[in-house]
Amino acid sequence: MSIEKTDVVVVGSGFGGAIEAYHLAAGGAKVTVLERGPWLAADDFQHDFELGSSYTRIFDFTVGDGMSILGGNCVGGGSVVYFAAHPRAPGFVFDRHGSIGRRMWPAEISRDTLDPWYDRVEESLPVTRQTWDDVTYSGGLWAAACHHSGRTANPTPVAIDNASCTNCNWMMAGCRFDAKRSLLTNYLPAALSHGAEIRPLHEVQHLERTDDGSYRVHYRIVDGEDYRVLHDDGVIEAKIVVLGAGAGATPVILQRSEEHLGAMPHGVGRYFSGNGERLNTAILDDEAVQRVLGLAREEGIGYRAHQIGKGPTVANWDRLTADLPEYERYSLEQLYFPPGLGTILAQVPELVAGDGPRWFGKHKKELLERWQDWLTIFQMVEDDNEGVFGPPPPTGNAQRISQQMLGRGALSYRPTANTRHGWELADAECKEIIEKPGLGVVEPWTNDVVGAYTVHPLSSCRIGDDPATSALTPDHQLRGHPGIFVTDGSSVPAALTVNPAMTIAALAERAAPGIVAAARERGIDVSYGAPTPDGGISSRRTLELSVR
Repeated sequence: MSIEKTDVVVVGSGFGGAIEAYHLAAGGAKVTVLERGPWLAADDFQHDFELGSSYTRIFDFTVGDGMSILGGNCVGGGSVVYFAAHPRAPGFVFDRHGSIGRRMWPAEISRDTLDPWYDRVEESLPVTRQTWDDVTYSGGLWAAACHHSGRTANPTPVAIDNASCTNCNWMMAGCRFDAKRSLLTNYLPAALSHGAEIRPLHEVQHLERTDDGSYRVHYRIVDGEDYRVLHDDGVIEAKIVVLGAGAGATPVILQRSEEHLGAMPHGVGRYFSGNGERLNTAILDDEAVQRVLGLAREEGIGYRAHQIGKGPTVANWDRLTADLPEYERYSLEQLYFPPGLGTILAQVPELVAGDGPRWFGKHKKELLERWQDWLTIFQMVEDDNEGVFGPPPPTGNAQRISQQMLGRGALSYRPTANTRHGWELADAECKEIIEKPGLGVVEPWTNDVVGAYTVHPLSSCRIGDDPATSALTPDHQLRGHPGIFVTDGSSVPAALTVNPAMTIAALAERAAPGIVAAARERGIDVSYGAPTPDGGISSRRTLELSVR
């Protein structure tokens, strides 16, 4: 087998991969990005949920034991399928102790020290501050309900060009209009313009070290239609490897690499966090909403659902304060979740179901007929980092069950009393906001079908000062394995109580100068100092031409 050589291999093209690929390529390094999923451009995104549509091609739903992960599986990673909410993590997050009884974050990182990197991401994507004129009806309803109950609500900062957005609400299937500022519109085309190469449908299996301290990255080619089928294998040798495959895949690659690289740090595949996530469905009474809040929906099919809009546009952040004890701080965000999980996992309120089943059966059928009256509330609490990955599957991050999208993973998650306490407080507050004034009834999604669930997996290979509880040094280098860096969500030490994309990206920006310095020490002619990437039309055309 012939072995290719490059300066840097980047595994994954989400925030953790794309940002490093850009800085290294712009600095003069030869960069090869290996992405497990397909490469789609704006015209390829479909408004359809059928098998084989863009929705099933670019999503990865991995069912674990007690926790399921929903994430991106395409060039651009999670940024292609996310709702583009970009709040910064509150300051108290960086001082969290969690279950280990001491600060989890490296001492050198705080909200103040991370703010310059947040600023850079905000400029690069870019992130905009929404006004009330940008808020959807569902967001306005949630804001009015919060205000009526004596709480506050705020428009969320987003990476969306509101002038281009059509409010089609198909963001999770990819944006056809380039209104959502995914990585397909900024860092990735900028990396390509500096000579980086992106290879879709390349699934990395393991790493091995060469005699001179470089690394060989072993991969398989994934079939473009049936992801259960793997074709040819290959090897690329590089002096630097950046892992950005996500918190559900990066630790699995490292676990499988242990027999080739030697012992992994204790933190690899441990301390997984689901960002404390949980969803509630409110079934609203339109007459009560109009009577109490003075709100009414417009007539017409297009406005018969609270879901019309751009996903989360309004959040309640009243509990995000250092004055409250740990595990009692959380955010409540108005959200849309598409058919599928949203209709399967939503539960019938106990007062309706009685002793009967709550996520299926007669009462659930009646509930589904009222889907136009649903409002989804997304909770992000402080969990206990209780997830652990078991032995890795033979290939990939999961055993593929279906042609696309669905797999069975090795993650085990048992929510502790601390995590459950946070969920219970957030559930109770949702009920108080909706039920106390008689606006409707609200109930959390069931955990009986796929366990707990997250769209923001974190912490399975985290940074920290303590080698006993962190897999990475504060500069994101894998302990004991110089030249391997991890810059995706798995490096975030703990739950953030807000959407994590902004923090993952800021940490990746912060890590870039150190990775460039390590590359120079390994003989790569590269420098740091590239400007923020151009997210304009010209750079996007570079990406579209590359896809074609």
